[in-house]
Amino acid sequence: MPKFSDRVERISISGIREVFEAAGDDAINLGIGQPDFPTPDHARQAAIDAIQSGKADAYTANKGIAPLREAIAEKHRRDQGIDLEPSNVIATAGGSEGLHIALEAHVGAGDEVIVPDPGFVSYDALTKLAGADPVPVPLRDDDTIDPEAIEAAITDDTAAFVVNSPGNPTGAVSSEADVRAFARIADEHDVLCLSDEVYEYTLFEGNHYSPAEFADGDSVVVVNSASKLFSMTGWRLGWVYGSAERVDRMLRVHQYAQACASAPAQYAAEAALRGDHDVVEEMTASFERRRDILLDGLADAGIECPAPSGAFYAMPRVPEGFVGACLDRGVIVVPGDAFGEHGRGTARISYATDESDLREAVSIMAEAYEAVR
Repeated sequence: MPKFSDRVERISISGIREVFEAAGDDAINLGIGQPDFPTPDHARQAAIDAIQSGKADAYTANKGIAPLREAIAEKHRRDQGIDLEPSNVIATAGGSEGLHIALEAHVGAGDEVIVPDPGFVSYDALTKLAGADPVPVPLRDDDTIDPEAIEAAITDDTAAFVVNSPGNPTGAVSSEADVRAFARIADEHDVLCLSDEVYEYTLFEGNHYSPAEFADGDSVVVVNSASKLFSMTGWRLGWVYGSAERVDRMLRVHQYAQACASAPAQYAAEAALRGDHDVVEEMTASFERRRDILLDGLADAGIECPAPSGAFYAMPRVPEGFVGACLDRGVIVVPGDAFGEHGRGTARISYATDESDLREAVSIMAEAYEAVR
């Protein structure tokens, strides 16, 4: 009988993947969080040039190539006014590795990590893999993260809390007041605020704010990624930044788990960050149109759904059996409880798909809703 670690036995295969495997090959997939735009040509070309010149043949520095880290620091100085040193940036294998090394470096057995519920599936799982205990806090009725709920959940065992704006799975965007409150809570309670900002550029209303803009000390670590910003999911290139002391500890995990991020992807991401951002505006405008198609269709069907302000997800309130009825009719949506106990009675819909497919899917979802309500 094989023996496995207690940590890995605390987690299971993501509910998102289970839904995919249950669907047919020709199903309309509203379950995957992946932009359907091509990676910008200048980013692709930078990777090709790096490969052909031999620059991408060897390991890079553990933190990543200097030009990429300089481009990341410039991006955050430009977008958030954050005085970020390139030495305090680590290039990672996607935002997923950024979350992993941040939690591994900061929490351990007996610690607690406050996570939004519903929230991205990795928050709960990676906390458990680090040997700590996730403490889920419910969202507000509009699906935003409530700073008061976070503060009320803090105990002597709290090592960190996770915030995510724009949010997955909700599409909700935190206000400036809330983000300032996250920074204050981290400073006053001396706990880490881990801010997941990978959907930063996909914003339909308002502005994006980072707790790192407002924190007084070194209480914030930010995870970001080229995946959703520049439609580079397959390149697996993200980054994490924080104070020098925090980066040192995260680097200790990263150097053994990964050594360095993919060299060709690093050159591609540098070019994406420094290049023309017209594709970003094009994607955001397209996702906003698709959001409106989805919301209008759901409203016509009588399905309640908070209007997402960013990312490309929505979480309508649906009756039991809705997800299965959609799957039976060839549309993949994800049950809300895959993202936490408070996701029950909802479904996550990704509208990062072709508009014609989306319109067809909306019609099918209306039929599914009628069949089970």
